[in-house]
Amino acid sequence: MRISPAARKGEIAESAIIDIRSVSKSYQTGKRDIVALRDVSLRIDRGEWVAVVGPSGCGKSTLLNLLAGIDTPDTGEVVVAGTSLSGMGEDRLAAWRGRSVGIVFQFFQLMPTLTSLENVMLPMELARAGQNRRARARELLERVGIGELAGNLPSELSGGEQQRVAIARALANDPALLLADEPTGNLDSTNGSIVVDLLADVWQRGATIVMVTHDPLIARRAHRIITMHDGQIASDQTTLGDAPRMRA
Repeated sequence: MRISPAARKGEIAESAIIDIRSVSKSYQTGKRDIVALRDVSLRIDRGEWVAVVGPSGCGKSTLLNLLAGIDTPDTGEVVVAGTSLSGMGEDRLAAWRGRSVGIVFQFFQLMPTLTSLENVMLPMELARAGQNRRARARELLERVGIGELAGNLPSELSGGEQQRVAIARALANDPALLLADEPTGNLDSTNGSIVVDLLADVWQRGATIVMVTHDPLIARRAHRIITMHDGQIASDQTTLGDAPRMRA
């Protein structure tokens, strides 16, 4: 049985964890303005597993960066876990991100001089969270199936093992939201399947996941698929097994 985040944390919360309101974002390249998002509005409820798909340059990664507070919109508002990110300075955004959001990147972005255990402990240390950080990090490495590699450096791990460390690190502070940017894009099919199975386990335990992917088979593991095109949402579907239906 799936545990809802509100039940897991013993709290009653509003159903929406993400509320994007009329957001637009452009970038300047030389003398050209590149429009990444055009007046996008989107609501994602707590406990959803959402895949964001579409061609390169459609705005997928920009959307994820806005949700993470890594980037800011030109117009509109981004509200995540009840917090409006508008007007927050870099220090406040970094502190908020450390508490509320876990991020899994395509290229892992592990600290090369830290062991697997130390990489997982790092977000807890930065957020000054928890008293048993080492035990929590070991527990998470066991959960993703590589507890025996706690003392290994990233250079001593395969790509699939590094991504498992990255997932454990993203879960370190028990975030309300997990963002995954092409989490299988740098892996072979076997390791990619293992990583998606881990994300499914995270979702089953009550997490909200927003995952950018180019792989339609991986997207179908999610329970809602948002397709983007030219900086806008082209379609928004919920899925029942392999048979999608349009959201009301």
